[in-house]
Amino acid sequence: MHINVIGAGLAGCEAAMQIASHGIEVHLYEMKPNKKTPAHHTDKYAELVCSNSLKAMRVESAAGLLKEEMRRLDSFLMKCADACKVPAGGALAVDRDIFSSLATEGIKNNKLIKVCEEEVCEIPKDEITVVASGPLTSEPLAEYIRGMFGSSLSFFDAAAPIVTAESIDMEYAFCASRYDKGDGDDYINCPMNKEEYEIFYNALISAERAPLHDCDVSNPKVYEGCMPVEVMAQRGEGTLRFGPMKPVGLVNPKTGHRPWAVLQLRKENKAGNMYNLVGFQTNLKFPEQKRVFSLIPALHNAEFVRYGVMHRNTFLDSPRILNSDFSVKDNPNLFFAGQITGVEGYMESAASGIMAGINACRAAEKKSTITLPNDTMIGALSAYISDSSVKKFQPMGANFGVLPELENRPRDKKERGAAYSARALDSLDNYLKNI
Repeated sequence: MHINVIGAGLAGCEAAMQIASHGIEVHLYEMKPNKKTPAHHTDKYAELVCSNSLKAMRVESAAGLLKEEMRRLDSFLMKCADACKVPAGGALAVDRDIFSSLATEGIKNNKLIKVCEEEVCEIPKDEITVVASGPLTSEPLAEYIRGMFGSSLSFFDAAAPIVTAESIDMEYAFCASRYDKGDGDDYINCPMNKEEYEIFYNALISAERAPLHDCDVSNPKVYEGCMPVEVMAQRGEGTLRFGPMKPVGLVNPKTGHRPWAVLQLRKENKAGNMYNLVGFQTNLKFPEQKRVFSLIPALHNAEFVRYGVMHRNTFLDSPRILNSDFSVKDNPNLFFAGQITGVEGYMESAASGIMAGINACRAAEKKSTITLPNDTMIGALSAYISDSSVKKFQPMGANFGVLPELENRPRDKKERGAAYSARALDSLDNYLKNI
């Protein structure tokens, strides 16, 4: 018996090592060195193609909590990272070459892992398989996956920012649906008068944008179809008022009049503790997003749990396709892991690989699969990518906004982070003892 793993990125390496640790043979398929994506430059596994930072180390932070949970699940890549960390203040940064070398050596030296250096164009049938092909999945495999799931595969990530519900200042906002259609709290509306809109508009069109890589703009037709809000704004001052910020059908109950412009916020999850800025997909640099979008009165103190992004990113419409154990809803022997599932970030991808690997083993052993409690960071991300109430799915990284609210919520932000983390780690330890 063996289990297939497709892709030797961070998620694939974690999945392969988890499976091997259970004494099960792994067939790990990796198209390097014969073929590389536009973002990859070496033949090594778990290549860090962007930053060498794995984000905050403090356990009281969302990113730090995620890494601590991974350590408690015997993460292979956390051992690699800890062995090659470099000074980076409060972040865990690594020597990227040594990190990938350690990951590659660990995989190749494991007697239960058979590396197959070939491109996979079809997913094996009737075999337990973990697909961890990454955000730049090769075209043949991506087309095969599209054939499996229809239109539920995105080839371009044009995402709007997401803010926490508690950080929206409702003194400046009101709940309503356009023309009173739907439930009254479907949207939070952030109205602006003419002067406020003009200040926001001028800041938006002059804000600094993030650079795009060649592989991000290789298909201009796709890019045109998900136009950044700042590009749309440059077509004229009134463009947004006839587009994503149109005020028609809305009356501000505090003034009795229609606003000059309105930004609508839509619930991002069933719990209603995160909201999406509707129609605000953007390629602005992250600090610029914070600066410019905070000029909208209701968002002057907004806490951004995810900034808008615009780049090539193959990902599933996971809430329609995946269970919280990372298996496909109509195929319990097929698992997905990594950024293709809609988790965003190096360690988030690796963590999903751990869970997919564990559950692939349990499927092989005819055991029920597991999902960590939703008050853990890994469990909350697993719940988010499989939450059927999320209608317009966007990738998500580790943040406290995905966790259930605390019973006695501290007002101090640091104390609040410590409370979230303490609860999560206690929950994880108790869960692991019971299984």
